[in-house]
Amino acid sequence: MVITHIRKRSEEIVLFDPDRIRVAIGKAAESVGVNNKKLEKELTEKVVQKLENNFSNKIPDVEAIQDIVENTLIDEGQVKIAKSYILYRQKRAEMRKEKENILGKKIETKFSKNALMIIKEKYLIKTKKGEIKESPQEMFMRVARIVAEAEKAYGKSAEEIDQTAQEFYEMMYTMQFIPGGRVLANAGVNNQLCNCFVLPLEDSTKKIFASLYTKAILQRLGGGSGFSFSKLRHKGSKAYETDSIASGPIAFLKLFDYASSLIIQSGNRRTANMGSLSIHHPDIIDFITCKDNPELLTNFNVSVEITDEFMNAVMHNLEYDLIDPSSNKELERLDARKVFSLFVTMAWKNGDPGVLFIDKLNQNNPLKETRMETTDPCGEQPLLPYEGIPLGGINLSLMVKNNDVNWDLLKKTVHTSVRFLDNIIGIVNIPVEEVQEIIKKNRRIGLGIMGFADMLYQLKIPYNSVEGENMAEKVMKFIQKEAYNASEKLAHTRGNFPNWDKSIYQGKRYLRNLSLTCISPTGTRSLIADTSPGIEPNFYLIYQQTFDKNNLLKTNPHFINALKQEGCYSDELLYKIAQCGSIRNMKEIPIELRKVFVVAHDISAKWHIRMQAAFQKNIDGAISKTINFPKNAAIKEIEDAYIMAYNLGCKGMTVYRDGCRDKQVINL
Repeated sequence: MVITHIRKRSEEIVLFDPDRIRVAIGKAAESVGVNNKKLEKELTEKVVQKLENNFSNKIPDVEAIQDIVENTLIDEGQVKIAKSYILYRQKRAEMRKEKENILGKKIETKFSKNALMIIKEKYLIKTKKGEIKESPQEMFMRVARIVAEAEKAYGKSAEEIDQTAQEFYEMMYTMQFIPGGRVLANAGVNNQLCNCFVLPLEDSTKKIFASLYTKAILQRLGGGSGFSFSKLRHKGSKAYETDSIASGPIAFLKLFDYASSLIIQSGNRRTANMGSLSIHHPDIIDFITCKDNPELLTNFNVSVEITDEFMNAVMHNLEYDLIDPSSNKELERLDARKVFSLFVTMAWKNGDPGVLFIDKLNQNNPLKETRMETTDPCGEQPLLPYEGIPLGGINLSLMVKNNDVNWDLLKKTVHTSVRFLDNIIGIVNIPVEEVQEIIKKNRRIGLGIMGFADMLYQLKIPYNSVEGENMAEKVMKFIQKEAYNASEKLAHTRGNFPNWDKSIYQGKRYLRNLSLTCISPTGTRSLIADTSPGIEPNFYLIYQQTFDKNNLLKTNPHFINALKQEGCYSDELLYKIAQCGSIRNMKEIPIELRKVFVVAHDISAKWHIRMQAAFQKNIDGAISKTINFPKNAAIKEIEDAYIMAYNLGCKGMTVYRDGCRDKQVINL
């Protein structure tokens, strides 16, 4: 009798796929140096024959199948392969037990231990006592169903909505696309599904504290916020209405930071904020040095809003104006080079402040007569005051087939992702009227990517190469084009975004969304998907990452596979790599692997910046990316990097010199 179905450990009945047996045998054979496709096929056929003989009247379970694989390998004299397979089974059994311990119950899951720790801590719904109420699979199905139900508003039937929910679920569970953390945590709970916001700060006590109150509401629900402090009058200036002396933006920055720390444990993640200040503000020197003490302002990223005027003054050794934000009059002039050198030095010292090239951020603003003042906490999305955005990332490491980009799958994933994120706008529930209103009017979404470095590994393309740079531009151009095609298609059935008539698209193109793409850091989501974050190179091939006081050991699966294919895999080699961090100078590894499997600190700042600029050409928003420098980097190298990023059209930049802070998220 032909075997058509098997019983999984979860008791679920699924279709029988003999190729899974072949792959398992092949991996066991490969681990002992045997690479024989004909042998794999013959052994698989014998296993299937035994299954059909032994299970003519019932459905075999996974354990029974694996027992027969073991016996077949031994009967056929493949002792080494059998031993490897047995050890693999034991290791998998131990891993399943460890996963059960993490979630406190028996589960069938494809997620790694690292991923399960993150999902459990951040996203699974729990009882008031902290007991888990859902599995990871149920989490993704919860999200899929809630987001699909948005289509009731467009006249979709229950059957159509179920089909859409299944599409969303499969896209997420296979990790081809993972939405932002607020979607995973809040869908069906409170429907605050936007990751980040920008809130206005006007120069009045009433409006400042109104913004602080709004921030507290959004933070309590898990949203991060960005603020430009540029409109606040400078420290020591006189407030003529009350005859009082202004505290200045730094004082209020500290107040907002302190307020963040008071509710930092609310919800299930650390708060995130962006604080920025114009390079023309009279308090800019104090702002540039405000994080000189690493113990202060720990809840804020800070960035300087750099204008084209200032950069021109830097490049031509000119002075530039400091402007009173209240009167818009010049107060004094400073040497642009000296101010530039100061924030370069501070960035070299501790990574702060970052830079927002504010005129470039607004250069392609599609909404007429508006100006974006700052970005979300990580710098990837400039937004208007009160605006929020849902995020999601396509996993490029899964978009490879036969040593090329799987363009068909990528296109399908882009279209489904845009639909998913647009649906979120339909059901998002923000308890702040001004925020809810502008989100609905603009329908801005943040489709990004992760796994780019792992994609390059599979394509055998070095990150720090013209070929890598060209692939970045090609892939992002394709995603941008298809995202706009998907939005246009939705607009024909659902209507344009309400502010369409105020945009540059009026009369030119139907669009459901004001803007569609940005590249967020995807740190937690990339750990879940077991891939490289955003467009960053991998930090190390084998490293330890700290997550909520837990040390997660991470190895790159593409590198491990490449070592095995080259026949140079060994535990001793892995240990040596873990000690070295980079394989650049390890002559026992083939030169081609050393060229392809580069890590962050193998890559010069020039190539980091060129890669960011290549992606920026086809991105609506901006990019969250770190330009890594070695510990011994000179201040002049940081300075050159800022100028290069500006000249290549980057919208912002963050640098990090290894070891410049006492605490690092990633360690060798």
